[in-house]
Amino acid sequence: SSLHRSHVLCSVCGFCVCLNALRMRHSVGGAMTEGEGQFYSVQVGDSTFTVLRRYQQLRAIGSGAQGIVCSALDTVLGIPVAVKKLSRPFQNQTHAKRAYRELVLLKCVNHKNIIRLLNVFTPQKSLEEFQDLYLVMELMDASLCQVIHMDLDHERMSYLLYQILCGIRHLHSAGIIHRDLKPSNIVVKSDCTLKILDFGLARTACTNFMMTPYVVTRYYRAPEVILGMKYKENVDIWSVGCIMGEMVKGSFMNRLMETVRNYVMNKPQFPGVSFNELFPDWAFPSETEHDQIKTSQARDLLSKMLLIDPESRISVQEALSHPYIHVWYDPAEADTPPPQISDKQLEEREHSIEQWKELIYKEVMDWEERNENGVLKEECLGESLV
Repeated sequence: SSLHRSHVLCSVCGFCVCLNALRMRHSVGGAMTEGEGQFYSVQVGDSTFTVLRRYQQLRAIGSGAQGIVCSALDTVLGIPVAVKKLSRPFQNQTHAKRAYRELVLLKCVNHKNIIRLLNVFTPQKSLEEFQDLYLVMELMDASLCQVIHMDLDHERMSYLLYQILCGIRHLHSAGIIHRDLKPSNIVVKSDCTLKILDFGLARTACTNFMMTPYVVTRYYRAPEVILGMKYKENVDIWSVGCIMGEMVKGSFMNRLMETVRNYVMNKPQFPGVSFNELFPDWAFPSETEHDQIKTSQARDLLSKMLLIDPESRISVQEALSHPYIHVWYDPAEADTPPPQISDKQLEEREHSIEQWKELIYKEVMDWEERNENGVLKEECLGESLV
């Protein structure tokens, strides 16, 4: 019930304290230097951010293969935001296609459990000069990998998993497979709300080609991906199962070894270990009789997510209907209309770097034409009150 949800999410003192402490550790950006017109430059670590003047107080909060992320204050909307600078998006065709894919998908997806794109811009004034791409998104308190080892009770654990599944169901409804689900690509707030981010590796599903096996951080990669087999949407379910296992046992995924098809095929077969042994009762919260019931449900869900055979693995809809998750079920969250992908040839496209660059530039110009001031203030503030 909504009353039960409100009670659980208001009782997060320890969760709030830990996340607020993490938030305070963000390093402060360098000194501002004046630029011309509406942009200014600021040094953040080893990178120079040239951003719209509306974004002030930049602080580095994360970096990865795809880019560097800063927190900032949007002085126009009066809200904190995350500003992502894509790292050398045009250094090769792979980076350029990932940048295009992420931008197109972020523009079309609209769900409360998927990070929201607030603005897109480049400081360059023409296609010929175009080199830097900035994405402005909602700012959250921490990534899931920063809180996954906290002592989460069943209510918080199941609610976090419910939100991941809602976000994934929204993507799958449009044939979008995330392919890179892991704790560092999931962000949370101190009230337990959760959002999925980083769509550089996401792609629309297609049954006519073999998807590359080297797409996901290896710890969360499904068996069919490792073996170079065709795969479909429920590769994301395996990743959710790995994340759930890590929530329960902490180090569950920390030290997996790399493997290849021949290695697996040449190994002798051994009987599987039961999930009761893999995830014994002591690994779960078990202070009350209610906890013991939830432990049995949680273990059952894990066993259905982490099935080797993808044909037998639980689907997103089945996972949402599972007793461990269904207590949170709300059709307005789980059954939202599918996003409409603007580029119907998103996966079939193969271009030169210059052609990708032109496509991305057109997407940026399209955003500027449709959003005179980034995201309308009323729209942004209206959602924050929901």
